[in-house]
Amino acid sequence: MTNRRPLLAVDAPSLYFRAYFAIPESAARAPDGSPVNAVRGFLDMLASLVRTRRPDRLICAMDHDWRPQWRVALLPSYKAHRVAPAGGEVVPDTLTPQVPVLLEVLEAFGIPAIGAAGYEADDVLGTLATTAAAPVEVVSGDRDLFQLVDDERSVRLLYIGRGVAKLDDCDDAFVQARYGVPAAGYADFAALRGDPSDGLPGVPGVGDKTAARLINRYGDISGLLAALDDPSAGFAPGLRARLHGARDYLAVAPKVVAVARDVPLPATDGALPTVPRDAERLFALAEQWNLVSPCRRLVDALAG
Repeated sequence: MTNRRPLLAVDAPSLYFRAYFAIPESAARAPDGSPVNAVRGFLDMLASLVRTRRPDRLICAMDHDWRPQWRVALLPSYKAHRVAPAGGEVVPDTLTPQVPVLLEVLEAFGIPAIGAAGYEADDVLGTLATTAAAPVEVVSGDRDLFQLVDDERSVRLLYIGRGVAKLDDCDDAFVQARYGVPAAGYADFAALRGDPSDGLPGVPGVGDKTAARLINRYGDISGLLAALDDPSAGFAPGLRARLHGARDYLAVAPKVVAVARDVPLPATDGALPTVPRDAERLFALAEQWNLVSPCRRLVDALAG
């Protein structure tokens, strides 16, 4: 065990989408009438996390490619239902302009927001969880990131499915208790079960319990596919037929669901700023966008 304080690796899109839908636009507007609900909520969530988790490093991960072509080439249905008619991701019109504002504010604070061409925020988080000095606490409402939990490396997922105030602090035992598989098996479990939110069809008729049983028995999807070719493996005839019918999907799905662990990231140690990097710029942005209160709360959390 280490006594070092954690790196807080934040899934920025997960937080600002959550903030956008949690706070009414009417409750957070700039002086010119522009909604800033996503920015306000994000900053308050970040302040709460800094106060309660007491990290010594903080990095926000960004989507530089929300639907990477290399994943789509493997599985064309990947996030296909979220593609806008004109291309790109379906994003509320009043959220899109808030993201550059948020990035400006984070830059003034001195909090790095990083991404990489061809990769999602999940992949940035996977790389940080694998390569950054431990302990690492990944903050996200994305269930796919349960795969990053690693007790040996002191990597935890702070799952905000119920909000930051009610986050679940997840180790391997938590994943085992909730899904019946170890964290290392979660990606293959998710591929078997499917995930409509990401366009993963899964194997017809295979739900959580069957998927967990298969992962625990065969280790992973590679082991499962090898066992399918063994007549003595003991599959029920119906299940064997369904798995055989999904072989092409099962050959590619694990590569789609597994986060990248070797993304080329810009160099940053993510050292937590105790004072804003550019206080004058931060003050100007806070005034311009009616963000004085949330900026002050984050300043106080960082100083504390």
